[in-house]
Amino acid sequence: MGKILSISNQKGGVGKSTTAINLSACLGEIGKKVLVIDMDPQGNTTSGLGIDKDDPEIYTVYDMLVDECSVNDCILETGYDNLSIIASNSNLAGAEIELLDNEDREYTLRNHIESIKDDFDYIIIDCPPSLSILTINAMCASSGIIVPIQCEYYALEGLTQILNTINLVKERLNSEIKIEGVVFTMFDARNNLSSDVVANVKENLDINVFDTIIPRNVRLAEAPSYGMPVIEYDNRSTGAASYRYLAEEIVKHHEG
Repeated sequence: MGKILSISNQKGGVGKSTTAINLSACLGEIGKKVLVIDMDPQGNTTSGLGIDKDDPEIYTVYDMLVDECSVNDCILETGYDNLSIIASNSNLAGAEIELLDNEDREYTLRNHIESIKDDFDYIIIDCPPSLSILTINAMCASSGIIVPIQCEYYALEGLTQILNTINLVKERLNSEIKIEGVVFTMFDARNNLSSDVVANVKENLDINVFDTIIPRNVRLAEAPSYGMPVIEYDNRSTGAASYRYLAEEIVKHHEG
């Protein structure tokens, strides 16, 4: 059975889509069959993997959620090893309103992907940076949550919010969900604050923290504008090496 992992943080600008794109590509590179589901109406993960999110010829996650197509109609090949995607665009914002009348609205995504989850080793869901029905759908479909947090002063506050949300979902909607761990992003070794934030989280929260820390890296920041994961854009960059380590860490965690 494939592992379904959401990348989630209610705070924006923490490297959520960057992590979804590059973790997925690195898992594919090591031979895992991966599906990315872009649940963010901004569609950054979609464009970051080289898909034209406004192409009228493709079906998106919105079309699937409102029953205009099947899950198999939505799955697109990215051209990268073992990596497929269900794309997103701004239409997805409308799904929030349309899903409100559904009796099982929190489980709409889970119900749609039930038939294909065993076709993949990993399904990675990129959540929007808000607590919305889209985020709740992602969490109800997932077995685990990866929380990227930026190494900055307010990181702990944002982390506390997302942990509270996950605990509520666990209590009321999806008892199987768990926090896979926190991954620190945009780490600047020259800045004492970055090290302080990492130490603060480790000391104050009883939560798994991944050993891999994602650095600030120019090549990592540039790659999405070319529609490429960093391992394709600059294979030898520190950003590429870091996400490879994270992929290996996650596989080791699940497979021993």
